[in-house]
Amino acid sequence: MGRNIHSGMGRRSNETMRLTVTTFISVVIGFFLGVSFPTMPITKMNLPSTLLPSIDLGYIEDKYSGLSSQAFLHIWNSLRRNKGISFHEPEDAKIWVPTNPRGAERLPPDIVTPESDLYLRRLYGKPSEDLIIKPRYLVTFTVGYEQRDNIDKAVKKFSENFSILLFHYDGRTSEWNEFEWSNRAIHVSVLKQTKWWYAKRFLHPDILAPYDYIFIWDEDLGLEDFDAERYISLVRKHGLEISQPGLSADSGLTWQMTRKRDDTEVHKDAEERDGWCSDPHLPPCAAFVEIMAPVFSRNAWRCVWHMIQNDLVHGWGLDFALRRCVEPAHEKIGVVDAQWVVHQTVPSLGNQGKAENGKAAWEGVRERCNNEWATFQTRMTLADQVYIKENGIHPINSTSS
Repeated sequence: MGRNIHSGMGRRSNETMRLTVTTFISVVIGFFLGVSFPTMPITKMNLPSTLLPSIDLGYIEDKYSGLSSQAFLHIWNSLRRNKGISFHEPEDAKIWVPTNPRGAERLPPDIVTPESDLYLRRLYGKPSEDLIIKPRYLVTFTVGYEQRDNIDKAVKKFSENFSILLFHYDGRTSEWNEFEWSNRAIHVSVLKQTKWWYAKRFLHPDILAPYDYIFIWDEDLGLEDFDAERYISLVRKHGLEISQPGLSADSGLTWQMTRKRDDTEVHKDAEERDGWCSDPHLPPCAAFVEIMAPVFSRNAWRCVWHMIQNDLVHGWGLDFALRRCVEPAHEKIGVVDAQWVVHQTVPSLGNQGKAENGKAAWEGVRERCNNEWATFQTRMTLADQVYIKENGIHPINSTSS
């Protein structure tokens, strides 16, 4: 009897010892696992697909290396709880929406963002609180640092309703920080390019979608007598889709159409030299502004952007073809006389050329301008002819420019 009691007590002591040892070993292993867990690569974790669907975890770990796996999972789970959203994506889910923008057919329409903007954003805070004001208009200048004083005066003529974008053809951007407004402006720097080169590459209509009007201006314009807000009001009043301010008498003038008049707010036609206008509704007597200081409505710019050629960087000839982007052109293209500028005709961009074959730098630039004009005219004529032929159209009177 005594032996049985002693034997039972011995077995209980052995079991207690094993339990104690097992508990100790488990605590030690758990401690080391707990210490090492925050530094474990997230890509090594076997997480259920319902928790992290279709995510490149390696990318997240690289981009957010300062964020521990534990913290990341805490954020992710908080998002699920707060939004009440299941992140489960069925394996056989197939999305194809033909009406989405090209290339986005595989995305659900509610996530597609086809347009953008040039609004500056903060790196902190709530996105919804980033913008105190959303500018409704955009003004761009293609500039060199030598024209900084003139541009400083010009920019100050535009209110906070305008986004300011400078294209720098001389590579000098940081020097512009001397102007207070420069920190709010957008600066794009590519050496020795023209404004139409910049416009084709950086002013896509889907980027400029928030802007009602787009000013694409040269750097050698005097704006002492110009009021941008008043200009916009006159453009709206007279229904202009493409416009420019009148050029004062002391400007370097080329066409009668763009000369400022003193007896009207806006004019839409002009009389040129005999034989220059075969039709009073066509350029250069109507439906015409010059390319030094054009202003486009959002819709007009969408058309004009598509007409700009990638290799014809000076834009010569565009002004004669702008009429194709609005209808009726002779009513929706005009010159605003009540708001005028001075064209100073500073040949700064011409000096960015290269002297060769016995020609000065500016001579080579001017020669290319003339050649581009002829090339553009030829391309437009041929494009018209191909379209007319393919569609079996027999025009009574051709007004191709």
